[in-house]
Amino acid sequence: MQILVDENIPRPTVVRLRELGHDVLDIRGTPREGLKDELLWKLAQKEKRLLISTDRHFLRYWNVSHSGALVVLLSQAKLQTIHAKIMKTMDQFSPEEWRELLVVVRDTFQSIRRPRTRDEKAKG
Repeated sequence: MQILVDENIPRPTVVRLRELGHDVLDIRGTPREGLKDELLWKLAQKEKRLLISTDRHFLRYWNVSHSGALVVLLSQAKLQTIHAKIMKTMDQFSPEEWRELLVVVRDTFQSIRRPRTRDEKAKG
């Protein structure tokens, strides 16, 4: 699976995802480090990558077509907890299921959103 991790994702998570065979683009230490959220989102879509972040600004894209997003929002953002939540959530879905899936992981629950279909939008 092709993944783009925001710079707020722990390095051990990047290492583990790569060990599992994923193609992980980590922007830390590259000219892309510090990209604004909008540009990071566009990069993920252009390269058809699942975006993993702890930035709540990506929630605004839930109702548009996308390559998938995993957003971790914890009350205390400890690196070990972020890592554990990401790894647990990645195990829940196949690579094919991530397309257009926005998963928001919080302390005690997670929510899953997909963009509304045209029929659903027409119904209001």
